[in-house]
Amino acid sequence: MELRQLEYFIAIAETGAFSRAAVRLSVGQPILSRQIKALEQELGTELYHRTGRGIVLSEAGKILEQYARGVLETTAGARRAINALGSAPAGRVVIGMPPSVGAVLTASLVRQFRDEFPKVSLGVMEGFSGHVLEWLTTGRIDVAVLYNAPRTSALVTEPLLTDELFLLGPVGDPAGAGEGNVAASQLARIPLILPSRPHGLRVLVDDFLSGIGVVPNVQVEIDAMPSTLSLVESGIGYTILSYSSVHHLIEAGRIRKWSIVEPAMTRSLVVATSTQRPVTKAARALVGFVRKQVDALVAQGRWSPKR
Repeated sequence: MELRQLEYFIAIAETGAFSRAAVRLSVGQPILSRQIKALEQELGTELYHRTGRGIVLSEAGKILEQYARGVLETTAGARRAINALGSAPAGRVVIGMPPSVGAVLTASLVRQFRDEFPKVSLGVMEGFSGHVLEWLTTGRIDVAVLYNAPRTSALVTEPLLTDELFLLGPVGDPAGAGEGNVAASQLARIPLILPSRPHGLRVLVDDFLSGIGVVPNVQVEIDAMPSTLSLVESGIGYTILSYSSVHHLIEAGRIRKWSIVEPAMTRSLVVATSTQRPVTKAARALVGFVRKQVDALVAQGRWSPKR
């Protein structure tokens, strides 16, 4: 069975006639007939039924059509991927990330990636880590930036950094968190504004504190980071986030931060692709670019506070 025979077979099925298929394929009808006859002999069955209106697929033909389309699509994808190796990255690539990462990464990533790879159309989607993971596994995005990604054969992950989480609160510190660091046990009394479960941050905080026998004092549940930070700034409560998400507010003196100690609260940040689909040259370029951007942000002190 040859690829050419499968191409001929699909063309005949779509046009409903050997003559029309021959015109589409720019081959002689006798050549087309010989190839299909050879295919039927190899499979030991007829692939078409002749009717007064043309030809229709037999039961065997319908089965072969399903497999033939898959083979031809896979072959075409392989050709595109191989041809792209010798050229600059091109096409469309989509990245997904949590809003807390997008707040510090998206603007510089989009601007500089477009400058370096002008032939690539870049899309960005933001959502909770659980949603981003789902988008990656279902093919809605090509690259994902994730916190605490699950270990699974469906993903290829590369570590970016270990991200420290801080207690963030009003400048006036109405709950009396004090100066310097705050012990994790104090989160049982400090009024917190956190997202609801199953948000990844909430699950992490609950599990972390449960491990040391502490129940967080969650006063308000909000699944939107901008609203949460607005309430913190206005003195309603405190929250827990990465420094990178709020460095501009801290530097402007609009909110305060405390390192959480005894123990520290951290999470791992990775860049991931799916093993379920081929990774394009544009996607590979984007993965490398994300690593470079995160390293640059760390060096600039925008991801973690300088000690």
